[in-house]
Amino acid sequence: MSSPGTLAYDFAILRVVPHVHLGEFTSIGVIVHARTVEFLGMRALTDPARLRERFPGLDHELLLRYLRTFEGICAGDAATGPVALEPPSERFHWLTSPRSDVLQTSPIHEGLCDDPPMALDALFQSYVTDAAREIPPVA
Repeated sequence: MSSPGTLAYDFAILRVVPHVHLGEFTSIGVIVHARTVEFLGMRALTDPARLRERFPGLDHELLLRYLRTFEGICAGDAATGPVALEPPSERFHWLTSPRSDVLQTSPIHEGLCDDPPMALDALFQSYVTDAAREIPPVA
């Protein structure tokens, strides 16, 4: 039996960058990968009304399509393309690779937990839900 907090995981924050040339972003999701238990999970804001509220000037359908593709890749859904068929570690690194687009990820961070899905929920709460209360909508 392992001791509490001994499962290592990596995570990245999903960011919407409305004006890529300015580099400003708003956190809207989290991706967590725990290699030793082959866990790869993602939580993100995907409600179209909330996306329209937070990002009034964006193409919300395109952003939602990007988010759904990321979710499908995390879940290993073959309908989202060949990347989804790779092992969880490969999918995580593909999802978190640097890109110059409206949907980007933070650098990869590390943590320890007992339960990766609970860590995902806690990170989402901390970096997205709680942070949203402090940030005005991006115009």
